[in-house]
Amino acid sequence: MEILSDKEMLRYNRQIILRSFDFEGQEALKQASVLVIGAGGLGCAATPYLVSAGIGKLTIVDDDVVELSNLQRQILHTESDINTLKVQSAKSSLQALNSGCDITAIARRLHEDELSEAIAQHSLVMDASDNLATRNQLNRLCYQHKTPLVSGAAIRLEGQVISFTYQDDEPCYQCLSTLFGANELSCVEAGILAPVVGVIGSMQALEAIRLLANLGQHTPGKLMMFDALSMKWQQFTLPKQAQCNICHKI
Repeated sequence: MEILSDKEMLRYNRQIILRSFDFEGQEALKQASVLVIGAGGLGCAATPYLVSAGIGKLTIVDDDVVELSNLQRQILHTESDINTLKVQSAKSSLQALNSGCDITAIARRLHEDELSEAIAQHSLVMDASDNLATRNQLNRLCYQHKTPLVSGAAIRLEGQVISFTYQDDEPCYQCLSTLFGANELSCVEAGILAPVVGVIGSMQALEAIRLLANLGQHTPGKLMMFDALSMKWQQFTLPKQAQCNICHKI
């Protein structure tokens, strides 16, 4: 376990004084590494809390550039960042928050082998992507390496968060994705209210911190769904699908 410096103990004092977190939780975050796929709305909402909370290493992967329409919800980017790479803009903003975090920006899509290697080298993966194919790929590779995955999605006025640690008794993301089929809408087609992305991204960061610092209990298959119109959360237990070709073993 890495020892906190005097400066770090002062910086993270408000977390350290929490009895359920304490020095052990802060030291766990310091030695943790998180791989974030996507520097859009969810990534921009989640990563500031990871970095400011004291995550030791963060790797952000995204091949897109900042557009004017992104600024409505992607809060790490500014008007001066338009036409620049999202990962570079995000890295610059995050380093300004916490220079003690080791941040790596990868401005391209990783091939299967590269992504698998990256997952193996990190403590946790955060899925902040915007398409089903990437989510299923991340799930499959995280299952292979038994690397925890925190997945989030937001569209219109709704969002969801779920995490997996790939124990024998728990489902995987494929168990969820098979329930809603191959049809998927994007924010371009369906729209998204900006704070909804912030709520979901913040919850992803919180769930990641809980897993990394062993804070509270991980409930297998706990799907949290948020409705912005009613301002209510609903919680469901995702069953392990017998036909799942990822986590079901005969």
